[in-house]
Amino acid sequence: MVEIKKKIKTENGIVIATKVTTAPKEEADKAERVVVVKDKKPAPQQPEAKRRAKIMETAFRDAHQSIMATRLRTDDMLPICEAMDEVGYHSIEMWGGATFDAAMRFLDEDPWDRLRRIRKRLKKTKTQMLMRGQNIVGYRHYSDEVVREFVKRAIGNGIDIVRVFDALNDLRNMEIAADAVKREGGTLQMTISYTISPVHTLELFAKQARDMADMGADSICIKDMAGLLSPVAASSLVKAIKEKVDLPVQIHSHYTSGMAAMTYLAALEAGADIVDCAISPFAMGTSQPATETIIAALAGGPLDTGLSLEKLLPVAKHYQMLREKYKDIVMGISGVNINILLYQIPGGMYSNLQSQLKEGGCLDKFAEVMEEVPRVRKEMGYPPLVTPTSQIVGTQAAMNVITGKRWKMVPNEVQQYFRGYYGRTPAPVDPEVQKLVLGDEEPITCRPGEKIPPEIEQAKKEIGIWCTQPEDVLSYILFPQVAKDFLPNKFSRENLVNIGQEEQDAPEAYEI
Repeated sequence: MVEIKKKIKTENGIVIATKVTTAPKEEADKAERVVVVKDKKPAPQQPEAKRRAKIMETAFRDAHQSIMATRLRTDDMLPICEAMDEVGYHSIEMWGGATFDAAMRFLDEDPWDRLRRIRKRLKKTKTQMLMRGQNIVGYRHYSDEVVREFVKRAIGNGIDIVRVFDALNDLRNMEIAADAVKREGGTLQMTISYTISPVHTLELFAKQARDMADMGADSICIKDMAGLLSPVAASSLVKAIKEKVDLPVQIHSHYTSGMAAMTYLAALEAGADIVDCAISPFAMGTSQPATETIIAALAGGPLDTGLSLEKLLPVAKHYQMLREKYKDIVMGISGVNINILLYQIPGGMYSNLQSQLKEGGCLDKFAEVMEEVPRVRKEMGYPPLVTPTSQIVGTQAAMNVITGKRWKMVPNEVQQYFRGYYGRTPAPVDPEVQKLVLGDEEPITCRPGEKIPPEIEQAKKEIGIWCTQPEDVLSYILFPQVAKDFLPNKFSRENLVNIGQEEQDAPEAYEI
């Protein structure tokens, strides 16, 4: 007889006992020496990874759009790309919004070339753009085929994340863009344009977030274009959205009212995941909170970003140099504009109305116009005040005051709004005002994009020989008047030919 020892182990390989028995030598040689038993208790779970706040840098897009009228050139950005790529940002916003128009109109630059050149240098960090839904990066709705082709080319040329929004929060105006982003393999961020009104409740915003998730959104952005989102409201809104969807939530705000940094902290503590910031020389004022400030404020706490301030030093130095270079057009930080909170309108809308009234010799009526804006907005169904609805509401309010009779003069854009060509309004428009604007005409109730015929083939015919890349057709469709000058000049540079500057009757006026 010999002694047999059997080790009894858990599934994880831990010895929990040794069983000792005796048996004849022949049986002992055949005996199984290890017995595995199932754990009675589940294995202890690994601790969750620390939740870190993430930062999207706006220096290549919204920061300079906010403080220097989108005049930063591609060559201003390229030298600092590699340094920014090493910071560890969640993403870098570098395209879309007003940058597309401004590049061609004011800088004589190809926005598609900018995208490709920056993408080539950002090897570690995701690129991000802002897209105005069916408006793409323009100021009207475009056909469905144009929306799909634009998204295809944007992602194909290097965009990773597409932030899609609509001025009226009409999801129908986002559905083609959203579907195209998913089909092209991009990351879809759908956006709630934040505003304050009797109809814009937590329940409404939370339902919109749920609907966006059902449309395939990979994340939700709360876009506070006016700087009206308070810390208290941000906390409640983030919690309401997180209860409905299990998606990352990103916060975008502007410092105009002085609340943005506090709002970011409150939103992050309530469960938000990402905040939009600008490098310090291009931060605050009408721009975003400073990247360095947010990183320092969160350091050492439960939301520590893990980012290094040292890596931001060369970035800040570069942008300080750019601020000096463009000192004649960079707006200085002039403190908090309390009127933003009083009138609940974006800072750009406030200053634009001021300028327009001054040019027309009616600056004395500014206070009346400010009081008229909320009345017009109510009658138009409480649209969020973001491009283009802020311009539409502001212009109508000014006309109501200047003419002395409300709704006597109505611009074409306002008529199109009442006809339904901008989308479904958050609340019904005032029926009496609609009667004044449209008479007996019935507004459309379908998705506005359904009414727009295909545009690409006709554009190809009109652009003619000046097309040197497929993207040029899109540039022409989006901004035809600008492209009529820009594209021939670009053709001349790329082909090293002198095309002359005389007025042309047709694109094909010059033989090749």
